Amino acid sequence: MTSSLHITSTSVFNQMLGGLNSVLGKADAHAVAKKIEPNALLQARLFPDMFPLLRQVQVACDFAKSVSARLAGVEVPSFEDTELTIVDLQARIAKTLAFVNSLTPQQFQGSDTREIVTQAGTPKEKRFSGHSYLLNYGLPHFFFHVTTAYAILRHNGVEVGKKDYIGTY
Repeated sequence: MTSSLHITSTSVFNQMLGGLNSVLGKADAHAVAKKIEPNALLQARLFPDMFPLLRQVQVACDFAKSVSARLAGVEVPSFEDTELTIVDLQARIAKTLAFVNSLTPQQFQGSDTREIVTQAGTPKEKRFSGHSYLLNYGLPHFFFHVTTAYAILRHNGVEVGKKDYIGTY
């Protein structure tokens, strides 16, 4: 029997991170064609108090791997935040997807009701059922960071559209 949360989470992470990977490829090509310093795109942000593109991609990957790990009942892998280039970010996406896709449907058995406890940036604990954790916490945060990364690039002239954002499905 396949867990619905396995299908729901891994398919979304694969689709959206695949789209983000392609968008980053277009950003790299855009920087070369327009003779833009690639770091200008990596440090671009929509507003001064928001994370730059580099961090948005890192956090999107962090949500994909941590949500998947918690639902599967395994330890969340730690990735160092050492990326300096678009190619580095694409490698992080590949590493994230390799982890997500290494998890088996059997590991997700019972994840709908598994208790997930988080401490998102505060000492205060939040408790979720696996179902609520995925749908009300994990995916919304993941989509926020993927969408913001896309918006930063679009705002900076990278010619991407809705199809690029959505990726392959």
